[in-house]
Amino acid sequence: MNRIYLLIVCLITWCVALQAQDTVHYSGNTVVNVDYHHGQLSPVVGVHSMQIFRANREHPELADGFGFTYNHAPMLCYWNNTFYVEYLSDKVGESVPPGQTLVITSKDGQAWSKPTVVFPQYKIPDGTTKEDHPGVAKNLYSVMHQRMGWYVTKAKRLLVLGFYGICLDGHDDPNDGQGIGRVVREVYPDGKYGPVYFIHYNPKWNESNTSYPFYKTSKDKGFVEACDELMANPLMMMQWFEETDRKDPLIPFHKDYKAFNFYHLHDGRVVGLWKYALTSISTDNGKTWPTNAARAPHFVNSNAKIWGQRTSDGKYATVYNPSEFRWPLAISVSDDGLNYKNLLLVNGEISSLRYGGAYKSYGPQYVRGIIEGNGTPPDGKLWVTYSMNKEDIWVSSIPVPVTNIGDHANEVFNDMPVGKELEKWNTYSPLWAHVGIEKMADGTRALALNDHDKFDYARAERVVPASKLLTTDFTLVAGQNNTGMLDIEFQDEKGNAAIRLTLDSTGAFVSKAGYRNKNVLKKYEANKAYHIMLKLNTDTRFYTVNVDGKDVLTNLFFAPVQSVKRVVFRTGDVRRFPNADTPTDQDYDLPKAGEAAKQAVFYIKSFKTSNY
Repeated sequence: MNRIYLLIVCLITWCVALQAQDTVHYSGNTVVNVDYHHGQLSPVVGVHSMQIFRANREHPELADGFGFTYNHAPMLCYWNNTFYVEYLSDKVGESVPPGQTLVITSKDGQAWSKPTVVFPQYKIPDGTTKEDHPGVAKNLYSVMHQRMGWYVTKAKRLLVLGFYGICLDGHDDPNDGQGIGRVVREVYPDGKYGPVYFIHYNPKWNESNTSYPFYKTSKDKGFVEACDELMANPLMMMQWFEETDRKDPLIPFHKDYKAFNFYHLHDGRVVGLWKYALTSISTDNGKTWPTNAARAPHFVNSNAKIWGQRTSDGKYATVYNPSEFRWPLAISVSDDGLNYKNLLLVNGEISSLRYGGAYKSYGPQYVRGIIEGNGTPPDGKLWVTYSMNKEDIWVSSIPVPVTNIGDHANEVFNDMPVGKELEKWNTYSPLWAHVGIEKMADGTRALALNDHDKFDYARAERVVPASKLLTTDFTLVAGQNNTGMLDIEFQDEKGNAAIRLTLDSTGAFVSKAGYRNKNVLKKYEANKAYHIMLKLNTDTRFYTVNVDGKDVLTNLFFAPVQSVKRVVFRTGDVRRFPNADTPTDQDYDLPKAGEAAKQAVFYIKSFKTSNY
């Protein structure tokens, strides 16, 4: 009997293991520590994260022209040699009308346009009601809600889509199947947009009681065919589920799963992903799915979007928040699209949430990349977009193949090929705290950290081989010595700092020594180039700082590390807010949230590392 019992147990275990192997699962051992915004994850080398929209209520002319401060759910495509990011926008908080949808574009992924309204605010007819929800619409505007933004047709025409939902009050739901309907426009090659049409109505709505015509009335046969093509694609229709009527025959899979995303495996099967890392596999290109999806084994993901896609090297990647919070933003890579083996950092920052509002969660969240068929950037990178704090819109470019292995630096930026200078650097670049290569007053190119943001900072990081004996050699110029600050940190793989040098706003150049600071220089000069060499030993915990050929400080690490793998330049203090115990909703605005700080700039002319 015991042998039979053991045989049955072994058989069950084998079947479970076999089943786990044939679904999306995580086999790695890395988990995040949510006490840190970066989760103590090792960063992917070469990720460039940049803010492309910064909300501003006080100075709307510097933002979207409206001053709306809830901006969320961005979606990305690449078409006609242009990046397009669509996002929804509400005046103050989530699903609090009025709402609208805007688009930002870029030719190179670096310089981004100002937002353009693509689906304007929409007046709901007075007297509108909902089943099972109290309230009657009176002088009420719609809110936008869409899980799908873009579709490139077989004829290479681009459609942009949105959904007009109804929220009768602050507790109503825009994606309950009782909204008005989905709208569509064509994007023309010259960047202009065609007329707005309804492509699909929800029950009770039709041409007679809506403000835009039905798409079938268009005289452009190609546009009508494009819309028909879209609605004949079950994988596209799966993205419509939440906003449509719950029994809509267009939707192949009627389950209450949210934020559908998909990719094809090498064998032609389709992986579906939803919030909470729910997953399933379709064998007929999305026409049918198993009865239920299940949580991807060992994936950690809460009520936020997860993104998956095949990458340009033939592998697969998922990008998501691997915690019960919406930080950090991380990536996991798989050879076959099922077994994900690692967990690395994409964006480990949380900028200050400047404007309070309903359901404005902290962190980089609701990530989306370029869905199959919606374009392929020529650089081969994995591009994703997301919101920060449901307030600002960001994009990150992630080099492929994905790696966290750095090499020693030998970089004189003026001597490097233009556009290639920062390939091995990680950058965090808000619009008001920009990181990039700039020309100095003498005409030479340098890595510049420009900062006039009171609530955020510029950050540039170089990953190097994990070292116990490290020499770092760099030339630094501060554009001023009476404002701004620059921290230079030496960190281990998990982002724990052992050494911190600081150029502060009073002109002092100091090093952190436990509770206190020690002088490196009593006063640094503005616009003077300083050649700085730092030698460290993680075993003895001593380091020496040499400035312009002279040893000026020998000091102990302020915290022990086993090795140093990251050197960070940052124009602001370490951030530890929010944390896992911070109240969920911020109901207050920060003082003078739309005002700028005094400009400060720091230049790094060269950066070299080696072991000794």
